[in-house]
Parts: sequence; C-alpha cells; structure tokens
Amino acid sequence: MKYLFILFFSLLFLSCNSKDKRPLIGKSLYQQKLNSVFKDASKSPLKSKDLKTFKGLDFYPIDSSYIITASIEKTPDSPFLAMPTNTDEKSYYRKFGMLTFTLKGKEMQLTLYESLEESENPIFEDYLFLPFTDETSGGDSYGGGRYMDVFKSSINTNSTVELNFNNTYNPYCAYNVDYSCPLTPRNNHLNMEILAGVKDFKKQ
Repeated sequence: MKYLFILFFSLLFLSCNSKDKRPLIGKSLYQQKLNSVFKDASKSPLKSKDLKTFKGLDFYPIDSSYIITASIEKTPDSPFLAMPTNTDEKSYYRKFGMLTFTLKGKEMQLTLYESLEESENPIFEDYLFLPFTDETSGGDSYGGGRYMDVFKSSINTNSTVELNFNNTYNPYCAYNVDYSCPLTPRNNHLNMEILAGVKDFKKQ
C-alpha cells in the first residue's frame, strides 16, 4: 500500500548509517540513499533472490530541465474515493488539487492526491501523492507508472510548488508482486517522454 511507500521514503531521507563505509552508488544524494535502502534487507522491497545480486537501481541521467515550478489549484472538500490497486486491497484518496506546469515547452496538467490513511496519521499528514505515466511507461520505465512525493508544507503562498522528476520512484509492486500499490489514474498520463528519475527494474 502507499503507506508502506511513505514509510520507505521516511527511512530514505534519514541519515545514512555511519557504520557503512562502503561507497554509495548513485549520481545524487537522492539516488545514493535510495540505493542504500534497497541494499538493506530489513527495508528493501526486493525478493531475497534479487537482493543477492542487487548492485544499484537504473536511473535516467540527472537533468535540471525536469525540475519545474507548477501552479496548484486546490480542490477543497473533495471526497475520498477508492483508487484501484494491483490487488483486491482498497486504497482511498481524494483529489487535493490540479497542477499546471510547462515542461519542455508543453503545458501539462496532473492531479495531486491525498491519502485518507496518511491524512489521519500525524506522522504522514504532510505527504501528498503524485502518480503519473508517460510515453516511457512500459518501455524504459515501469508500466504501472511512477510516483512523486509532494508536501503540503512545500506549497508556496502564491500557490506554486516545485516538482522534481529526477526524484521519482517506482511502486513496490514493480519489484515484488506481493505488494499492493495504487494504479495511476488515466487522467495522470503525460503525452511525452519523461527521461528523468528511476527506470524499470531489470533483474540482474
């Protein structure tokens, strides 16, 4: 469920274990910490057989042009509705707002969501959920789409927020079918290739 992904990313942005003297794999701090979590058997979503051969996730090259500012039009009082998952488990989300931005010269829109489960938990109530698919989905990137975390506290007073597609991640079910994860709504498809962030997982 998405709650597990949030817990995962809370662990991700904690300080790295100072006892681990091995160099971390990745071109940015985000990538290094993501790989460090995946290498840790106590936190990794990888199956044990995949963990044994894991050397690092595959990422697109870091590209600052995929760090953009979006305007947000909030949708207050939207109801929480069931969002389909890859299993029979139900996840409930509401539309938090509509994001509008320009990327590579094209105007785009994505719906930003809030989880019912997280909104009721003081630890995670700041988190918002941005799933999307693009023209790489099912090719270089995971077919079910990728996720980006956005925070309520990061929304500026002028109703804008920064989106960094370099820091997108795959749902846990991309690595292990035993996990349940929300499916990206069709309205959150971008009609272009997003050549940033994590790629699909290829078993090594």
